[in-house]
Amino acid sequence: MSEFVVSARKYRPSTFNTVVGQKAITSTLKNAIRNGHLASAFLFCGPRGVGKTTCARILAKTINCFNITENTEACDKCESCVSFNENASFNIHELDAASNNSVDDIRNLVDQVRFAPQVGKYSIYIIDEVHMLSTAAFNAFLKTLEEPPTHAKFILATTERHKIIPTILSRCQIFDFKRIQIEDMVEHLLYVAKSEDIEAEQDALHIIAQKADGAMRDALSMFDQIVSFAGNKLTYKAVIENLNILDYDYYFRISAAALENNIPEALVIFNQILDNGFDGHNFINGLGSHFRNLLVCKDISTIQLLEAGQNIKDKYMEQSQRYSMETLLRAINITNKCDINYKTSKNQRLQVELALMQVCSLTGSPQQGEPEKKNLINNPAKREIENPKPNVIAQANLTGPATVKEAEKKQDVFVADKSVAKEPVTPVYKKIISGTTSINATSGLKAEQQKTPANADTISPEIKKAEKNFTQEELIVAWQTAIKELQQENKLSSFAYTALTVNKPVLKENFLIELEIDNLATEKALDAEKLEFLELLRKELGNSELKLNTIIHYVADTKKLYTQREKFLHMAEKNPTINKFRQQLDLEID
Repeated sequence: MSEFVVSARKYRPSTFNTVVGQKAITSTLKNAIRNGHLASAFLFCGPRGVGKTTCARILAKTINCFNITENTEACDKCESCVSFNENASFNIHELDAASNNSVDDIRNLVDQVRFAPQVGKYSIYIIDEVHMLSTAAFNAFLKTLEEPPTHAKFILATTERHKIIPTILSRCQIFDFKRIQIEDMVEHLLYVAKSEDIEAEQDALHIIAQKADGAMRDALSMFDQIVSFAGNKLTYKAVIENLNILDYDYYFRISAAALENNIPEALVIFNQILDNGFDGHNFINGLGSHFRNLLVCKDISTIQLLEAGQNIKDKYMEQSQRYSMETLLRAINITNKCDINYKTSKNQRLQVELALMQVCSLTGSPQQGEPEKKNLINNPAKREIENPKPNVIAQANLTGPATVKEAEKKQDVFVADKSVAKEPVTPVYKKIISGTTSINATSGLKAEQQKTPANADTISPEIKKAEKNFTQEELIVAWQTAIKELQQENKLSSFAYTALTVNKPVLKENFLIELEIDNLATEKALDAEKLEFLELLRKELGNSELKLNTIIHYVADTKKLYTQREKFLHMAEKNPTINKFRQQLDLEID
């Protein structure tokens, strides 16, 4: 029985061209060898299992080769290459800094550097896990690293660059290795599977690549493990069972139940997931990723962001067409909040179940049609529209501080809100503004004559009947759509956006819409974008005769600041004894 060699060692790259997923780095090293621009020290940084030590060995082997090929690769035939392949080279030294991290170890290495190589041009020193060296060892290494002999080359490798002192970093040529892309990993796994006569499904290899998180060594280790479990036929089912991964099918079933508002079905599926030993936190994270994948499938330009096998990708494409963009965004937001609150929750299962119920309630029933439209008006704004505050509209003039009753009697242009009239201190007044009407605010509240909206009386009844009618609910939906469209085109200032979002429009007769705002500054901000917004609103509602008026709230402050003298005279008027007491004491009033 032959000795088993793990795939990570058996299929370890031996040339630059066979290194997986690090083309930029291998091209740079090959150009440096070809042009004779080799630095004295290299530092290879990056996560585990991405090829740092492998590239260091290939570089060491290539620069000592006697017959470098035209493609800047080692020949594998000369004396230096043969001795390297047999692990018998005296010119290439590997040091594990994790176990040899003392000052004495580095001093021994420095003493060894002085000797010229027996065969080949360079003595190469590969120091792995260099960040494990002590500070004293680093300092002992500084001078040699900065000015080594011409025959010495140092290649340092580390997974934690931040632990290396800056003086070492400044003396090295640094190469940052990146995580290997899933497609590159799948391609290499397919090559290994064919070499080993193993039948492997594409989806199964995709799962292994995703689980490896960019580390090829981890992917090959998992590949060996699953082959031992499943034999020569590597299936998707065998992979998810062996690696204890939640099947995509669970997420597709949950999202299908959400489309049908089937809360019981979603809760039953979640219970099955828990019974199979999976953690609720991992499930909710996976569900968020699932909705994210559905979202990227909504646009052709973002499909490339979906990292999955072809069969699973087709499922995502099919289901994404049944979801609207807004629903997916809300679902992602719900799962994200559940993820944040999961660890702090005392009842974690209930936290996930609540998120599932919210997701299943995002859309309306398919039989009712237009689920998203129904959902948009199902908000607190609807209650405000159905129960508007009672208003009293009056027409008269106020010349000084006024009460609500005076406003009603004189029929002033100001509109007193009866909902606030019960409080005697600060009554609230409104004024109808249309077009470019200005407001004069002096010491009191002086009214202007109410102006009629432009073209209000010039439209014939026949034309008005021809225009499309709309309800308050349809107005709210169109209002929100118009706001979003202007915001996406960056045509809406933050001031105007706040005014249009916070304040709710109210539909009046003859296609007149009234919007309550707080002050004149808001009115001026709206004037700049009012026309374009109104055109969008008319387009959404199919009514060109729609008009928009703004109503400004006024707060009439009837309180007055009194001087000390006025306060005293007021008290003396009510109680003359106070004034007599002042005269007896011969006191003066400030």
